[in-house]
Amino acid sequence: MERLKIGLAILAIAFSASFGFSQEDTTSVKADSLNIVLLENYNKRLAEIERQRVADSIKKSELEAELSALKTTDNLKKEELQAQLIALNEKEIRRLEDKKTKIDSLKKVTKGFPVFGFFNDTLFVLYSKLGSFSPKDRAEAINMRIDKLTDNFNFDETSLEIHKSENELDIIFGDQTIMTVIENDALWNDTTKEALAKEYKDKISAAVLKYKDETNFFNLAKKIGLAILVLLIIAALVKYISKFFAWTAIKIELQEDKRIKGVQIKNYTLFDAKRQINALLILNRILKWIVIITAIYIALPILFGIFPWTEHFAGTLIGYILNPVKGILTSFWNYLPNLITIIVIVLVFRYIQRGIRFLKDEIARGNLQINGFYPDWAEPTYQIVRILLIAFMFVVLFPYLPGSDSPVFQGVSVFLGFLFTFGSAGSLSNIIAGLILTYMRLFTIGDRVKIGDVSGDVIEKSVLVTRIRTPFNEIISIPNSTVMNSHTINYSSDAQEKGLIIHSTVTIGYDVPWQDVHTALIDAALRTELVLKEPSPFVFQTSLDDFYVAYEIHAHVREANRQGLIYSVLHQNIQDVFNERGIEIMSPHYRAARDGNETTIPSGYRPKDYKAPSFNVKTKKTDGV
Repeated sequence: MERLKIGLAILAIAFSASFGFSQEDTTSVKADSLNIVLLENYNKRLAEIERQRVADSIKKSELEAELSALKTTDNLKKEELQAQLIALNEKEIRRLEDKKTKIDSLKKVTKGFPVFGFFNDTLFVLYSKLGSFSPKDRAEAINMRIDKLTDNFNFDETSLEIHKSENELDIIFGDQTIMTVIENDALWNDTTKEALAKEYKDKISAAVLKYKDETNFFNLAKKIGLAILVLLIIAALVKYISKFFAWTAIKIELQEDKRIKGVQIKNYTLFDAKRQINALLILNRILKWIVIITAIYIALPILFGIFPWTEHFAGTLIGYILNPVKGILTSFWNYLPNLITIIVIVLVFRYIQRGIRFLKDEIARGNLQINGFYPDWAEPTYQIVRILLIAFMFVVLFPYLPGSDSPVFQGVSVFLGFLFTFGSAGSLSNIIAGLILTYMRLFTIGDRVKIGDVSGDVIEKSVLVTRIRTPFNEIISIPNSTVMNSHTINYSSDAQEKGLIIHSTVTIGYDVPWQDVHTALIDAALRTELVLKEPSPFVFQTSLDDFYVAYEIHAHVREANRQGLIYSVLHQNIQDVFNERGIEIMSPHYRAARDGNETTIPSGYRPKDYKAPSFNVKTKKTDGV
C-alpha cells in the first residue's frame, strides 16, 4: 500500500509537469494565431515593395545595357543614364531602410515560427514568407527535411553546402534543397544573407550530428542503465525515509506520560497526553510525505535530464521552483527602497504619536493646564488625534504598498469601505454621539443622573454606550445616540460646591399654625444625617388647597448618590418631630356646618373672648304630650 501511494505521488508530479507543458502549448497556439495575423499584414506590404523592387531591377538592367551601348562621345546621354541609375540605387537604399524600420517595429510584438531540432530545441526562427509559403509553412517544411537527414548514414559536417541563386542563398544536401535564405531573413536577424546562411547551415549540421551521436546503441544503453540506477536510488531513498519516520513515530508513542504529559492552562487541560501524541503522529506523517515528495521532485529532473528527448522537462520542473523563488527575491530587491521608505514613515509617525500621548498624560494628571480644556477630555481627544494620524499615515504609505496601483487592490479597498460605511451606520451614530457627550461634559463616571426614565450612577462611558447602575443594583446600557436624544438630569455635577437641594412635601390642615409646621419641618431636616446646616433648610408653602396646606421642605446635601437613604431618614425625622409636637400629619375634609363646631382658624388669630358656639336644639310640643 505504501509503495502504491509513492507510485501515485510520482505519477502526480509527472502529470503536473505534463499539464504545465500542455498549458504552454495552448498559449503557444494563441500566440501563433496572433503572429500569423501580424505577419500576414506585413507580408502584404512586403509583396508590394517586392513588386516595385523587381520593376526597378528590370529598369536598372535596361539602363545599364543602354549605358554600355552608348558611344564614348555621347556624354550628355551618358550623364542622364548615370543619374537615373543613381536615383534607382538611392531608391533601393530607401527601400531597404523602410523594410528595416517595419521589421524593427514588428520585433516588439511579433514572435516568429521556430525550426526545431530533434530534441524539441529551437535551431532558429523564421518571420518572412517565401513565394506561396508562409513563415509557418516554411518552418514546417524545413523541419520535415531536417528529419530526413538522419536517414543518411554518411552525413557529416561537410554534407551541407550553400549555393547562390539570383538574390537568394540555398542550403542543399546533395540535390535536395533544405532551405532558402532570402534578404528579409537577413533583415530580421540584423545580418547579411551570407552570414545568416552559414549560421543556419552550421546549426542544422550540429543538430543532425548530435542526434546521431545521442541515438547510437552504446549511448542509449548507457543512458538506460543510468536511468535504472536513478530509479533504484529514488526507491531506496523513499524506503529509508519511510523507515526513518516510522522510527520517529514509535519514539513519539513511547514518550506518552513521560516527556509528553499534555498541555494545561491553570486547571484546564487543553491537550491531554493522548491527544498530543495523536497530533504529533499526524504531523510526523505530514512531514514524511513532504520529504518524500520533495525528494522525488528533486530526483525527477535528474532522471529527465538523462535522455535528450526529456531534457527540457528537467529544466521546466526546476523552473517551477526556481522561477517563483527568483521572482520573489527579485520583487523583494526591487521593493526594498519602498520598504525602507515605509519603515521611515512609520517610525516618524510613531514618535509623533508618543509625543502626543505624553501631552495627553500630562493633561490628564493635571500637570499641564490649558484654558478651556478639561482633563477628562484628554483621553478621547488623544484617541481622535491617534485615529487621524493613523489614517493620514495610511494615505502617505498607500503609494508605497505593493500592488497599490492594481485595479484588484483598489476594487477591494472600495468594497471594504462600502461595507464599513453601510454596515456600521448605527454604530457610527453612537460613536459620534459618544464623542459629543464627552465634550458636552453632561456627566462623569460616578455621577448620579437621570436619563429619560432611568436613574442611577454612571459606571461606564464607552464610544458606543453609557452604562448606569440603578439603586436596585441593575446595570442598564443606554446607546449614546439615545442619550443624546433624551433629557439628562445630573444630580452630582454641583453637589460638592453648591450642594444638591432635596425636597419633600407634606399636607397639613388649616387648624395647625403654619409657623409650627415650618419649625417642625426645619428641625426634622436638621436632625437628618448628611443634611448641611449651612445653607440652612427652608420651607415653601406650595399651595392652599380646599382641605389642607401643602408644605415643601428644602435641604442641601453633598452626597447626591445617597439620596434614597437621606430621603428615608428625613421622612422618619418628620414623623418623629410632628408626633413630638402634637401635629397630626393628615388632610381633614370640612363641611360648612358651624352649629356647635369650633372654627378652624388657629387660636392665635381668634378674638380673646372667642367661645365655641353651643348646639341649638329646637323642640316642638304635640297634642297630648
